[in-house]
Amino acid sequence: QKTVPECGSTGFVEKISCAGSKRDEFKSCRSAVMEARVFWRFVGAMMCVAAVFAVLVVCRQRVLDRKALEKVRKQIESI
Repeated sequence: QKTVPECGSTGFVEKISCAGSKRDEFKSCRSAVMEARVFWRFVGAMMCVAAVFAVLVVCRQRVLDRKALEKVRKQIESI
């Protein structure tokens, strides 16, 4: 199966017999294991991206809180 070009991406092939043209064609089949691996790789990548953005949000919130506190402190000192 590895020598058939249609099997290159998955290693699986499906033989299709066409009734109209009387020819046999080969179609690459999807592997359930490969699809699951790609799905979990995507989920892992999205979790990493979500974690990075969560850290950025927390850092930005701390900066904004610090600025607001400094502004309040300056207003109190000016009284």
